Amino acid sequence: MESKEFNKQMTSGNNGFLHLFINLALLVFFIWVVVQFAHFDCMRDAEGEVTPWILLPIVSGFIFLMTYFLHLGGFITVQPNESRVLTFFGKYSGTVKENGFFWVNPFYKKEKLSLRAKNMDVEPIKVNDKNGNPIMIGLVLVWKISDTYKACFEVDSDFKVSENAISTSKNFDPFVRVQSDAALRKLAGLYAYDNMDRADEGVTLRSGGEEVNERLEEELRKHLEIAGIEVVEARINYLAYAAEIASVMLRRQQADAIISAREKIVEGAVSMVDLALKKLSADKIVELDEERKAAMVSNLLVVLCADESASPVINTGTLYQ
Repeated sequence: MESKEFNKQMTSGNNGFLHLFINLALLVFFIWVVVQFAHFDCMRDAEGEVTPWILLPIVSGFIFLMTYFLHLGGFITVQPNESRVLTFFGKYSGTVKENGFFWVNPFYKKEKLSLRAKNMDVEPIKVNDKNGNPIMIGLVLVWKISDTYKACFEVDSDFKVSENAISTSKNFDPFVRVQSDAALRKLAGLYAYDNMDRADEGVTLRSGGEEVNERLEEELRKHLEIAGIEVVEARINYLAYAAEIASVMLRRQQADAIISAREKIVEGAVSMVDLALKKLSADKIVELDEERKAAMVSNLLVVLCADESASPVINTGTLYQ
């Protein structure tokens, strides 16, 4: 969607201090008119009648006073990483992003928007992964407003009172939180929590790392683009099986770990037995027939693969006893 945002250029005529001086001058003129009106004796003719000129200070004072209060409504202060969205009777008139003290048309509606980065911790939600397993997943999101037009006019939002309790600003947290939940649910449906089959080399939520986080950021951008919100960073900060299957999956993971460890032990034991047989044969230490080789292999595998230490048995007879 093409952006309709454009920056309102501030010129020397928008200098807030210049217009502050003008406002002070209006106040001084009003006071002077009031003083002149207090001495309205100068407005009497020779017969002592009040002349029509007495209306002049009254009208002038009223004009100065109304201009003073109307002029006050045009002052704005733009802090770093803040903006003011200007609308003139319902028509968008630009966004002021330049920092400083300015004066603009008093009839402008001046909407305050913060451009600072904000951090949001999205609470874990219960979803189903690609394999249909219920899991709990949460994220940390860093976002900021990049398009003030979309933020003001494309989505509806709540208002919150600022810390100084004087002005209000738009609150996009509910919108961002709901869209983050939607993006998380979609992401969880694209990946499995973990590889159910150890031969499967696919990307999972637990092992995907940066690839999964990049996909999460992409999904969030699609959901938040309509509000003119830029995703600075998004990371999964909580990932676990749901409570109803957590204990079962924990036992399964323990079994997988035991099996993987056993495979390593057996692989090492077989290589050690092969080395032992080759060394005995190469060094001609002892000649063994096939039956004795099988017995030796069996004994060595039992010793090397056992969970507990083997108890040695000393053979005091011959080799074949």
